[in-house]
Amino acid sequence: MLKLTYLSHSSFLLNDGNNKLIIDPFITGNPTMPLKLEDLDPQFIVLTHAHGDHLGDAVKLAKKHESLIIAVNELANYVAEQGCQAHNMHIGGGWNFPFGRLKFTIAHHGSSSPDGRYMGEPAGVVINMGGKTVYHTGDTGLFLDMKLIGELNKIDIMLAPIGDNFTMGIDDAVKAVEFVDPKLTIPMHYNTFGVIQADPEEFKRKVQSIGKNCRVMQFGETIEF
Repeated sequence: MLKLTYLSHSSFLLNDGNNKLIIDPFITGNPTMPLKLEDLDPQFIVLTHAHGDHLGDAVKLAKKHESLIIAVNELANYVAEQGCQAHNMHIGGGWNFPFGRLKFTIAHHGSSSPDGRYMGEPAGVVINMGGKTVYHTGDTGLFLDMKLIGELNKIDIMLAPIGDNFTMGIDDAVKAVEFVDPKLTIPMHYNTFGVIQADPEEFKRKVQSIGKNCRVMQFGETIEF
């Protein structure tokens, strides 16, 4: 069993009944975020990259709840310097955690800390948890190797950005769904800021038109698999 909550932007909470894992906890300063920091108590925090709208409140949450931050090597070193527990990884590497196996994938984007420090490569992440396989693409453009990710991992849930400008737009994200062939796709990274306005219902229609399943989640909504 896996409960998945879409917090908003690119932030999701995964809960298997024993472990709570949050991806890219952008809470403070997020105009679409329905929850507050005090509502969250994750044991694990996964970061796809270090931009402020993804690193977000990871350090605050990790310090308060003694959470383990999982990130690529340079970013993991950075949060460790802030006094957090960190597990260093990198692209293509996997590790077995108490919640299940996690592996980082490539993503075509950038990654730097709020003070401009290089934070290693941006990443997507494949998470096996609660008997399900979740692929959070991170912030990325479309790339052909998404086909390999889909072939090597039978993806149950794909979390794909559609906001354009900084990431894939709707049409490229539809092609990404075709490449990965997940059982279900959930759009993310849209309507938080003016430059990433997108219609998730348009994305849903286009995904369904190629015979794939899509669900538009409301901010704060939880679904169970």
